[in-house]
Amino acid sequence: MVRGFLAQCYIIPANMASRSLRCFAVCLCLVAGISVALKAEVAAPSASPADLPSRVVQLRINGEIEPILSEYIVNGIEQAGRDHASLVLITINTPGGLDDSMREIIQAILKSPVPVATFVTPSGSRAASAGFFILLSADIAAMSPGTDTGAASPLMEIGGQVAQIDDTLKKKIFNEATAYLRSYVSQRGRNTELAATAVTDAKAFSEKEALDGKLIDLVASSPEDLVAKLDGRTIKRFDGTSVQFALSHPIFDVQDMTGRQKILSRIVDPNVFFVLLIVAVLGLYTEFTHPGLFAPGVVGGIALLLALFSMHLLPVNLAGLLLMALAMALFILEAKFPTHGVLGVGGVVSMTLGALLLIRTPLTGMGVRLGTALGAALPFAVIVVILMRLVLRSRTWKPAVGKEELVGEVGEITEPVNTASGPEAAMGMVRVHGELWRAAARAGENIPVGARVRVRKVNGLTLEVEPVKVPQGAAS
Repeated sequence: MVRGFLAQCYIIPANMASRSLRCFAVCLCLVAGISVALKAEVAAPSASPADLPSRVVQLRINGEIEPILSEYIVNGIEQAGRDHASLVLITINTPGGLDDSMREIIQAILKSPVPVATFVTPSGSRAASAGFFILLSADIAAMSPGTDTGAASPLMEIGGQVAQIDDTLKKKIFNEATAYLRSYVSQRGRNTELAATAVTDAKAFSEKEALDGKLIDLVASSPEDLVAKLDGRTIKRFDGTSVQFALSHPIFDVQDMTGRQKILSRIVDPNVFFVLLIVAVLGLYTEFTHPGLFAPGVVGGIALLLALFSMHLLPVNLAGLLLMALAMALFILEAKFPTHGVLGVGGVVSMTLGALLLIRTPLTGMGVRLGTALGAALPFAVIVVILMRLVLRSRTWKPAVGKEELVGEVGEITEPVNTASGPEAAMGMVRVHGELWRAAARAGENIPVGARVRVRKVNGLTLEVEPVKVPQGAAS
């Protein structure tokens, strides 16, 4: 439009005689053209915010809650804030996990600049224990049909078995857990009294019970259904501000763990951490006792570094490490002394207890399983005892190469040795392994030709020998 208008303007002043008039006319044409263009743009209908696509960042909690999963969720929420996403949707299917990791996720949700919705899905999933705490911390809490949540009582577990604790410590843990839950559930406008029963009474709720009890905000069949139900809804955020969702045209951005996070999430599993410790100790022990194999040392070194990384992230108990070190000492002593298996059994018991105590019991329970502990301790005990016995036995083995292998060998005198006849007759000759050596005997010994002798010592090219005593009645 502007270009056409300018063309007309150039035609008008073309016949004008004065250059100044032509310039003035061109300026008038430019102003008029720009004005017309601006009016046309203003008159054109503009897209409303509701018609613009909205970005929904989807994160997943699937499995036990541990440090790497926490890192993945926290980073995802922070990145969504930097990208100005419309909503962060966290799907949940978890039996629980570590207390520290749970609290890191909740802190990220509470301070998120982007509204966060937690969603227990698909059908058959659960948000138990630490998952219950995370579910209720979000701006929107939702569940799919056929899911459950709750059962958030703190458990002290050892090897998958619940440990008994005294009433004072139990009250202390329960009171702190319920206070932490109330601190943000009340701000979300949810039922704090009913939520507390999931901790104090270990109550669990179906999706209908949670909705009727005002623990969650709605029930949806899928993430798409949830976003559709949230469109146009106004919520009050944790900081008191109100936000109205505009999600009529959502674009789902599903963010999975990176390759690094997937690998590390396996390493920080308590059972994998325990196996890495076993492999590290066994590999390095084999390399030190049988130098030159290389492969056990390389594998053991890598396993040790991975175990140290896991130790940096997991709440490792020093008592568990000491029990495992004691088990190693007992296995070595079992190989060295004939204790008829007493020390070996003690080592297995010590290693099993060390594995069960290896991870400090978190608020929601997580540690090495009993089956893993026994499955690793028994083979480890057998291998260490066998290796140690081979090492000890090898110290008594006769050298197979060099002059030292001649010690103890039996030969035949080819020239007599007579130490009583002077220095010249003191030396004789002996045949050992088909080789002729100089032969020397102790003072006062006379050894005739054909006599059988045993090598006592090797001095250069001279063998110090002694007669072999033939039992009476034996054939010559």
